[in-house]
Amino acid sequence: MTQPPRLTDRAQLARNRARIRDEALFLHEIAADQLQERLKEVNRSFTDVAVVTGAPALWAARFPGARVVADNDRLDLPQGAHDLVIHAMALHWADDPVGQMVQCRRALRPDGLFLGVTPGGQTLSELRIALAQAETSLRGGLAPRVAPMAEIRDLGGLIQRAGLAQPVADSDSYTVTYRDLPALMRELRAMGEGNALATRDRRPLRRAVLDEAARLHAQSFPDPDDPDRIRATFELIYLSGWAPHESQQKPLRPGSAQARLAEALDTAEGTLRDDSSRRDD
Repeated sequence: MTQPPRLTDRAQLARNRARIRDEALFLHEIAADQLQERLKEVNRSFTDVAVVTGAPALWAARFPGARVVADNDRLDLPQGAHDLVIHAMALHWADDPVGQMVQCRRALRPDGLFLGVTPGGQTLSELRIALAQAETSLRGGLAPRVAPMAEIRDLGGLIQRAGLAQPVADSDSYTVTYRDLPALMRELRAMGEGNALATRDRRPLRRAVLDEAARLHAQSFPDPDDPDRIRATFELIYLSGWAPHESQQKPLRPGSAQARLAEALDTAEGTLRDDSSRRDD
């Protein structure tokens, strides 16, 4: 059986993450703040927490006592050992995102909570456009430069595919400004988010392409408050779902309703006309 092509060069990703600087992890800080706020709204205490992430020091500090594991293809999580599993800022590098969620669900006890946060599809949209235009005009083609990131509707579907109940997905977007494109790319490297795509062009980006991308980015996406700076969008998508348990609410079977909708709306009930045989002349 032919294996699908890998998205991520895990060795390069590890090298990128080894260069992480704590001061560049502001998106992780925002994500951790949001998850902790959401946990306050859950009327439950969690005692056996696990966090899957590529930035272990920060997440260990934000969730003291949690089991923090790497986002490898096979997660180091014992089955049924946790009542809360968080997948933090790493799904966009997963070759099999739904497989990661399935492993998280298996690590949960019945009625345990899964929380995920990952960069979404609007992240770095300005950079993608500028690089694509620059490479197309100067090289006549495109090379993979920025990791593909899922849209919220796709990730919402993955929660259900992973076997989690009561799935919820929502997102927040943030606009960050930088002096210029090289400053943005330096910060991405400091985040550990350099290019680790398995299909990436191993050759260094030509200076002419980088200069043209910088010009296009500055021209098309200036900071409205300071035209000498550029803007970059970061979208964070938050996911939640529960390990199935018999105590959870379940949808009613079709036809099992005990009252008619017309009665609830205090209106007359009619019969719809069957127009299935109508022809349009």
